[in-house]
Amino acid sequence: MTSSALETGGLVAKGAPFPRSAVGVALLLPALVFLIVFLVLPSLILLGYSALTQSQAGDISLPLTFASYERLIFSAAYRRVVILTLRVAFLTSLFTALLAYPAAMVIAYGKPVFSRITMILVVAPLVVSVIVRTYGWQLLLGNSATGGLNWLLHALGAGPTPVRVMYSEWAVVIASVHVFLPLMVLPLSASLGRINPSLNEAARMLGAPAWRAFLRVTLPLSMPGLVAGLTIVFSLTAGSYVTPQMVGGTRGLMLGVLLEQQINTAFDWPMAAAIAAVMVTIALVANVGVGWLSERHAAARLRRSGAR
Repeated sequence: MTSSALETGGLVAKGAPFPRSAVGVALLLPALVFLIVFLVLPSLILLGYSALTQSQAGDISLPLTFASYERLIFSAAYRRVVILTLRVAFLTSLFTALLAYPAAMVIAYGKPVFSRITMILVVAPLVVSVIVRTYGWQLLLGNSATGGLNWLLHALGAGPTPVRVMYSEWAVVIASVHVFLPLMVLPLSASLGRINPSLNEAARMLGAPAWRAFLRVTLPLSMPGLVAGLTIVFSLTAGSYVTPQMVGGTRGLMLGVLLEQQINTAFDWPMAAAIAAVMVTIALVANVGVGWLSERHAAARLRRSGAR
């Protein structure tokens, strides 16, 4: 073998690129290790705690038991908290979607000045702590005559009897809508911005009123943003702690507050772990369920279009 051939072979071997799969694994490995160490393993440990027995001394060990899950399912008090959590998350998602569409349409279709102003108004609350914003709702929804809502009603002549909204389920819904509204507006505005405005104009030119053009054109085409916003808002509301703790009281008790009570007050780690497992399950079911319904809706529309 000649020296030139050896040099050529050495250069080829030395400069041979790594396989793309190896490069991809190397890039993914740090994030994967981080998630395994700080997310997967703690979640598995917590899940294991939910099926273990805690002694009177506080030691957690065998035998395996599902008593904590049975209490969540069959105890009327705990079941009421689970149902209230789901109801608050559903109502918050519904109201944020109704309020987000007008703001998102202004951002996507409005004049540049109004679009920027609306975007600033939507994003600005995100720079303020959720605790500060919830304190504001405590002042507005206060049950006394000095509360903002009661003061306004009294000024309008609604009567001296104060409205008791604070420390209730509706107080949690109102405050949660304000907290999570930007997380619905942003994906919706991005989805609406990808819709060709001429499609809506064509529907209007063919005689469709504005509400029908919205339901038949804008709403279906903006479904990806709506699905993303619904899953985010529902999951975060179902797992929230600060807002229900500050404005919910005993009538607005949700799973996040119940979990904190089990850890810091009752010192019942298996029960707290079971609540955490239920909260994660609710978030996963919400994400998978909304995505599945969206895909079925899209498939049904394609079948109807093909039939025509």
